[in-house]
This record gives sequence, C-alpha cells and structure tokens, in this order.
Amino acid sequence: MSNERELPLLPLRGILVFPYMVIHLDVGRERSMAAVEQAMLEDRKILLSAQKETEIDSPLPEDIFTIGTVAEIKQLLKLPGGTMRVLVEGLNRGRLTEFVAEEPYFKVRVEDVEEDITSVTPEIEALTHGVIHQFEEYANLSKKVPQDTLGTVLGMEEPGRLADIIASHLSLKIADKQSILEAQGVAERLERLTEIIMREIEILELERRIGLRVRKQMEKAQKEYYLREQMKAIQKELGDKDERQAEVEEYRQKIAEAKLPPDVEEKALKETDRLEKMAQASAEGTVVRTYLDWILALPWSKVSRDKTDLNRAEKILNEDHYGLEKVKERILEFLAIRKLTPKMKSPILCFVGPPGVGKTSLAKSVARALNRQFIRISLGGVRDEAEIRGHRRTYIGALPGRILQGMRTAGTRNPVFLMDEIDKMASDYRGDPASALLEVLDPEQNNTFSDHYLEVPFDLSQTLFIMTANTLDTIPRPLLDRMEVISLSGYTEDEKVNIARKYLLPKELKIHGLKDKILTVPDEAILKLVQGYTRESGVRNLEREIANLCRKVAMRWVKKEWEPHPLKDADIEDLIGAPRYHFQVAAPAPEIGAVTGLAYTQVGGDILTIEVTPVPGKGHLTLTGKLGDVMKESAYAGLTFVRAHAQQLGIPEDFYEKVDLHIHVPEGAIPKDGPSAGVTMVTAMASALSKRAVRSDLAMTGEITLRGNVLPIGGVKEKVLAAHRAGIKMILLPEENRKDLEEVPETVRKDLEFHFVSRIEQVINLALLPVAESKKYLENTLFPSILGQGEIGDPQAEEHPIS
Repeated sequence: MSNERELPLLPLRGILVFPYMVIHLDVGRERSMAAVEQAMLEDRKILLSAQKETEIDSPLPEDIFTIGTVAEIKQLLKLPGGTMRVLVEGLNRGRLTEFVAEEPYFKVRVEDVEEDITSVTPEIEALTHGVIHQFEEYANLSKKVPQDTLGTVLGMEEPGRLADIIASHLSLKIADKQSILEAQGVAERLERLTEIIMREIEILELERRIGLRVRKQMEKAQKEYYLREQMKAIQKELGDKDERQAEVEEYRQKIAEAKLPPDVEEKALKETDRLEKMAQASAEGTVVRTYLDWILALPWSKVSRDKTDLNRAEKILNEDHYGLEKVKERILEFLAIRKLTPKMKSPILCFVGPPGVGKTSLAKSVARALNRQFIRISLGGVRDEAEIRGHRRTYIGALPGRILQGMRTAGTRNPVFLMDEIDKMASDYRGDPASALLEVLDPEQNNTFSDHYLEVPFDLSQTLFIMTANTLDTIPRPLLDRMEVISLSGYTEDEKVNIARKYLLPKELKIHGLKDKILTVPDEAILKLVQGYTRESGVRNLEREIANLCRKVAMRWVKKEWEPHPLKDADIEDLIGAPRYHFQVAAPAPEIGAVTGLAYTQVGGDILTIEVTPVPGKGHLTLTGKLGDVMKESAYAGLTFVRAHAQQLGIPEDFYEKVDLHIHVPEGAIPKDGPSAGVTMVTAMASALSKRAVRSDLAMTGEITLRGNVLPIGGVKEKVLAAHRAGIKMILLPEENRKDLEEVPETVRKDLEFHFVSRIEQVINLALLPVAESKKYLENTLFPSILGQGEIGDPQAEEHPIS
C-alpha cells in the first residue's frame, strides 16, 4: 500500500475500467465534466469507479463502489452538444477512503492498492495456465475476441495483469467485473476469473446447441420450401398441375381465414398434413376432407347481434300471439337482462302444454324478436344417442349429431335452437338420447360441448335453447332439472274466438283467394265452430274448420251460388254439416245419485256426471266407464268413508250387508283416471244411499283421504271454464286451490259462486238437498228404496247436518 492522495472522481455507468486498459469514455453529466476538467488542470490523474445502479442519474456517495481504477487522461475532445470524449488509461487499483467534496464535482481521498508480485507460486502458475486455456475456449465459442487480443493475452507473463486484460475482454455484468477488480490477491483474482469464465463457457455452449438446432430446423424448412417451389416450377413447365397439393393449399388458406380457436386450428392443420401425405384416391382421404369441410363450415366465431329493444319485441310477440301473458313476460325479462349483461349465459326454456297452443310458433317469434337465426329439430321418436352427439369417424358415413348440424345451418353461434317434442324421445340398445342432452342443456358445461365426430369442444353457451313438450311425465328428472319450465294452458273459448278473428280467418281468406266482403264470419259463428266442430286445447282443428268453410264458400262463389252476407248458425250447418260435438250441460233438475264432476283432459276442461245406483246385494262395489287404477282407488276410499260415517249421513250402518253399489261414469269408451273425482264419488254415494238429491247447478272437484280431508287438484282454470260453459252456477274447490282462481278470467269469475272446502262434510252439506225437499225427485229414479222398510234415509239427517 502507498500513500493517500486527493483525486477527482468520475462515476461510470454500465462500464468498468481495469488497470492497463485504454478506452474512450463519453462524459455528459455536469459533475463528471467538472471532474475531468479539474484533472486536466492538475496532473491528469482521476479515479474511475462504477455506479452500483446504472439507472441513477445523480449518484450519492453510497451509490458508488469503493474500489476503482486510478487512470490517466490521455486525450480530451469536446463534442457538439456540450459533451466530452475522454481517452483514459488505467494505471492501478485505488480504494476510495473518503469523500472530500461533492460539489461542483466529487473530490475523494484515494489510497493506491499495490500488487504483491514478488514470487509466482506453483498454484498461481497452475491457475494462470487454466485461465489461458479457458479463455482460448471462450474466444472460440464467442467469436467476439479478435485474434491479436488472443495473441497479446497468450504472450503475457505477469499473472495479475493477465487476469485484468482477460476480464476486460469478457462480456460480463458489472457486478462480476467488480468482483474481479476487488480481488486483491492474484490467486483470488485468478480463481474468481476461472469460475466466471467456466460459467460463461457453459452458457455459450448452450447457446451454440440451441442455435444449431434452430438452424437445422430453418434449413429443413427452407429446403422443403425450395423443393416445393422447384416442384411447382417443373409442374408448371410440364403443364401438369398437382391437384392434391392445390387442394391442401386451399384448405390451409381456408383454415387461416376461418378464425378458429387455437386447439381447433391445430387439429385442422394436423388433418391437412395427413391429407397431404395420402394417395389421391384413398378412401381415408374422403373421410378427412369431409371432416375438414365440417370444421370450416361451423360458426366458431360468428355471432349475430341481439336487438334488445323491449317495445319492438313486445310488439312482435303481440302481433304473432294472442294471450300467453306469462310466457311473453318471461321472454321480455330475458331480453331486459340481456341488455344489462350481454355476456349472460342463455337460459334453457321448456314450453309445456297441449297440442296446438302455439309452442313452436312462439319460439319462432322469440327468434324474430331477438333478431337471431331460428333452428328447429324434432326429437319425436329419436332413440339413438348418436343423433345428438354424432358418430365417431371410424364408422362409414359418420356425421356430427343434430346439434352441430343445426349450428352449421344457422351460420351463427347464438341462434334460437328449438328442440320439438322432447317428451317423445325413447331409448334402446343404441344409447339414451336424453342422457346425451344433459351436457347440451347445462349452461355451466355446454361451453365445451364435444361431438363424437369432431372431437374438439364447441361453445353452445350463447345459444338460446327452447324445448317443447306436451307433458313432463316422460322427461327424465335430471334433464328436466336443467330447464326452466313455462306452462302454456289450453285456450279458453273467448281466446279461441279472438285468435280465429285476428289470425286464422285473415290467413285462410288470403290462402283461398277470398276477400273480407265475400265471407264475413261474426264472433257468434266462430263460437259455434269452436263449440260444435272442435274439441281441443289449441286451435289446429279450428283452423282446419275455417279452411273447410272457406273452400265451400269459394266453390259456391265461383259457381255464382253465393251471396255475401254474415254467416249464421244455419249457414255453417249447411256448408260443413251438423255439429260433431255436444258439450255436456248442467242437469235441468236435482237428481238422486248423480253428481256433476269436473275433469281435465288433453283438450281442456269438461264436466262429467258420476252416477251411483244401489242394488240388492252383499256389499260389492262395481265400477264401469273405463276407469283407471287411481280413479278406482278413489272410489274404494270414498266407499270406506261413507261406511265409516253412515250414521251421520242418515244411512243404516249395516247397509253394506244388503246393498251392492254400481258406480258408472258416462262416455264409457273414453279412458278416465286421476284422483280428482274423489269428492264427486263420495257425494254421489251419499246421495244414492241417503235418498237426498244433489243440486243440479253445482259442480265439484277434489281428491279425498280416508279421514275425509279434501286435497288439492290441478287444471283449475280449464275445469272452471268447462263448468261455466255448461251453465253451472256453483263450484266446490279444495281450499288449497284458492290461489289458482286468479288464473281464471275475470268475466268467468263474476258469473260463478265459489266455495272452498277442506273436509268432505262441507261438500255434502253444500251439495245435498234436505230429505223433505228430495222426496219430489224420488219418483224420477228407476229403483225403489231398498234400505230398511222403504223409508227415505234418516229423518234426523235433515235437522242435524254432518260437521
């Protein structure tokens, strides 16, 4: 170590100067330029020390390494723009011991670090040889070390100076170079240098291998390209165009333009490569071409824009359909939420209702309101899972399933997709199509729907699926759980008249070439068609009858046998014959053993009369009228209740030992089932056995229990409408069905008197007339009194109604 001295300091950014190194430095910072100028005024000596962080523009003392290089300024050149270019030569290492001043430049006290080179030990000699050998290897790999530098290094004898020169020629981080600069002993410096060079050689070797591999790949690609171009040129000269190559290129171009998802594009390109290697007439080639055509035909990214104007949608729905308020409201809710959150997953709707009520046409209206494509597939009779998911390509003539076929037809990824008659699906040895639909109809997982044919995921989450069904009973529960069920009940007579006037009649007149003035059909005539010529929930048969009417009038008009006038009932009978249906009407007078019940059928509501006749016997119960098991069980339960409460009903308690009961429900050819006739049967039995007549203007419905409780039933709206049509004035309904009354039109509710009952006793008290009043109706019955000695019931029953 030598004496200390004060020198200006030049902080270096991104560079480090070793002793014996001559280098140009560009100086631009004010403090740095002041330090250089001060050095030039003195003895041209300056301390060069690196900054710890390159990004710092105005370093503080703690930002500068304490070990640097004392250098001599050999040349100074001022450049345009106020900067300097300085040529410096490193002399020796210097340790910065103290900052004397920071302005206008860093002035520091420096202690020279002298090297001890008294002797070269065998260890240092071995390290020197190793470093030289490694540097030669590094120079060969990096190609950045000039040959004259390599010669200078090989001719260097002094180990310390050798280490510095080698370090200055390595492409290292500042921290690595600084560690070599700070190594005071020659042995330590050589060891650090050895370690760093070995690491750099490893990196260079790795880079060389990677570069070689990349170059080989590039060479192969270039070679293939060159050969292809040559082949094309030869074919062009010969006039022989390679159809297979042209086809493959066309597929590649189409795939590039199709904007496919990455995994689908990868699969398509893989198949294209396979096609390229196949023989032109190969059967497998046809399979691959069909596959590629399907992938390119599907709308992977095409989406139609929804029109979410609620007023427009409401107008369209009202134009196309009369009534169906709840359904329209649900569709408008969907549109409103779609407007607020465009990325919402589409719900799965299921329209359930009898035939002809407009389920399919309603789905078309939804598509028109949304401005989406409309696709319809019928699932009636489908019994093969492959119909939904497609066949694997290993089968001859394999194709995707109906879902993806529909998406291809739509041309967009978000159509309205109608699956008609989902309740008519079946299953056999070929699989269960309903189970295959579980994935399609689940908004949580149908964004990756996989078809057996394509074997790549397709996004169905933006498709609005709508199902239609006549009944929910045959739809598997897991499938039904994925749907939002919207019930469409049958139309009322008033609704049918409106539909015929607003939609069906104008449509049929146009089809048959008739003008309004030629055929005028008033509402009374339409009602006659509805009541006398059709029996249905929907309006299909009504449309046929109107078409029939139009044909008859058209023929007479052409023959000049028709004089335009509003149609009357007689005209309708004259044109299309006598009415085919007659609705049951309420009995004109009270009867014993005959009660009016309410029934729900697939074509709406109807009334039916349940007749009970006691005959001499031994307690047998006979049931006729083509009754189902549930209805028969209701009859047995009713009889048990009557036997248990015979005394309160005014019936001898041992009546079942002398009497057989025959229960008949008219229109015996029509199958009937269900529990809702329970209260009607009990009332009919109580009336027949107690000889008390039943009110003729009263109808009832409800299920009973053995204890006499009245349970709720379904189809309230249809049943009430049927009762109103038949002229009934009073209706008995289970208490729990009170809430269902709001579905009944207000005009109908005003004409009827409703009683809600929870016990059979309430039904009997309301339905049966007193014994005294019933005597005058006894003569209308065809059977004599067979209970006791000819008396009519129990005289006490009139005074003490059961409770």
